[in-house]
Amino acid sequence: MEGINHDWDIIKKEFKANLLILIIFMALLSMYSVIIVAMYDPKLGESMNMLAKSMPEIFSAFGMSNPGTTLLDLITNYLYGFILIAIPFVFTIIMCQRLVARYIDKGSMAYLLATPRSRFSVIITQLIVLLGGLLILVVYVTGLILMSGQIMFDELIPLKELLTLNLGLYALHAFLATMCFLFACSFNETKFSIGIGAGLGLVFILIQMLSQIGDKMDFLKYLTPLTLFDATGLTGFDSMALINIVILFVAAILMAIIACRIFQKRDLPL
Repeated sequence: MEGINHDWDIIKKEFKANLLILIIFMALLSMYSVIIVAMYDPKLGESMNMLAKSMPEIFSAFGMSNPGTTLLDLITNYLYGFILIAIPFVFTIIMCQRLVARYIDKGSMAYLLATPRSRFSVIITQLIVLLGGLLILVVYVTGLILMSGQIMFDELIPLKELLTLNLGLYALHAFLATMCFLFACSFNETKFSIGIGAGLGLVFILIQMLSQIGDKMDFLKYLTPLTLFDATGLTGFDSMALINIVILFVAAILMAIIACRIFQKRDLPL
């Protein structure tokens, strides 16, 4: 019981230490989400359609080629095609550095291991803070989108569809987060522990953008796990899109287990 209480104290301490970063990313998501929802205004929407037709490759790369006819269609294409993937991923990179990599790189992991807690207990609390922070961002943006649509247009976005969409979004970020966390637990130097995970994630995003430009590049979608997050399919409750959520969660769990095992077994620069 004492160990559980101590773990909870560490979790609260880490959340408090990283609160400003969480607030900054919530502010970023607020800005982009409100702007995108405001684009549902028919007059602005017509202008954006004309702009999209003039630069189809650029808009397609960012998953913004089809605004749709409803507010849900618009946010699905304009928010979930790039913005809500890229911004939380940057948050993941920063948090992996602060929660794991900096302790190992500076040889100060002894601070976390000074108490009679197991290595598993130490690393799992850090993982909880990382995934908890991402959950807060996803829940926040869900509520913000619902509230913005109601205030601006007196339109209630279908709740079931939006919740399913954001469950898929969280599954994707859980996958990316545990991938970065795995590398953070595997290397001593930040350039490797953070650089590899961040680099892979950025490559995945770049490949996803290229795959959306045209039919000739469509094959690239098979080279990135981001394809498993099918925003349009989730809002339509497509069975394959829902199965992909399960795949992302299972992969995230496996990588989390591997990360914890590596951290337990490896030599640390204390």
